[in-house]
Amino acid sequence: MRTSTKILIIAAISLILVGSMIFGCVMLMLNWDITKLSTDKYETNEHEISGSFSSISVVTETASIVFLPSDNEKCSVVCYEEEKVKHSVSVKDDTLTVEAVNTKKWYEHIGINIGSPKITVYLPLSEYRDLYVKTDTGAVEIPKDFTFENIEITENTGSVKCYASASGSLKIKTTTGSIRIEGVSANYIDLSVSTGKVTLSNTVCAGDVSVNVSTGNAELSGVSCKNLTSSGSTGGISLVNVIATEKLSVERSTGSVKFSRSDASDILVKTDTGNVSGSLLSEKVFITSTDTGRIDVPKTASGGRCEITTDTGNIIISIEE
Repeated sequence: MRTSTKILIIAAISLILVGSMIFGCVMLMLNWDITKLSTDKYETNEHEISGSFSSISVVTETASIVFLPSDNEKCSVVCYEEEKVKHSVSVKDDTLTVEAVNTKKWYEHIGINIGSPKITVYLPLSEYRDLYVKTDTGAVEIPKDFTFENIEITENTGSVKCYASASGSLKIKTTTGSIRIEGVSANYIDLSVSTGKVTLSNTVCAGDVSVNVSTGNAELSGVSCKNLTSSGSTGGISLVNVIATEKLSVERSTGSVKFSRSDASDILVKTDTGNVSGSLLSEKVFITSTDTGRIDVPKTASGGRCEITTDTGNIIISIEE
């Protein structure tokens, strides 16, 4: 190794050690509270709502959103927010409206932001008409204490947990994040994730269920509906005790499809790369095809149509007695 190279390596190591010592001294002075390094200042603002409303709309940028039942029969919105990204709270056209108001200059976006803004909505009633939520970065959680006619949630980066039912439609779409729906009922369910995971459990849907995942897995258990449709590019799907009274359709590019005590009048499964396996609850007329793989299905001649096609993978299906 040349002398100049050794000198550069020693200099680099020395700079790293000096930087680590400076960082350690700074954190010691801050009592190791890393949030004090943030260049953005945060404050808590509470808004008491006096007017009545039947719908709710929350549009924010980076805040997480939580809905909780009020303990004093009054509505309030508590915002832990940046000083220059506050939220306006008002009642407009029978709708509780929460909107982010960003007053930052372009250069104020450059810095260290370690805080986690959060909006907590305390609701006095249990039933509302429409819920609309849109956020770029932040988690959304809706507890089982509430019911709505329609729920629509749009996320860019963040997770969504919904335990509230909707008499109409339940629509949730995220770009990067996860969706968890549990213990709900709805007339129509539409779940969509670009990169993430979808978990749907203990759910009753009077109409159709649609689950679309570009990259990620989908896990469905204890679900009943009229028609179930699921598409995806990369990732598998697991269906446990999933019953569709009419049609169940699953399509995947790369990923496995697993059934366990699930059924539908007609079943259609298509994968490019992945196995299709598991158990159904009733006899089917099987139509199967695979380019590379093993096929093992019951030799039944009655029941609904079950068509399974895969390019590379095994097809192994049994009927539960």
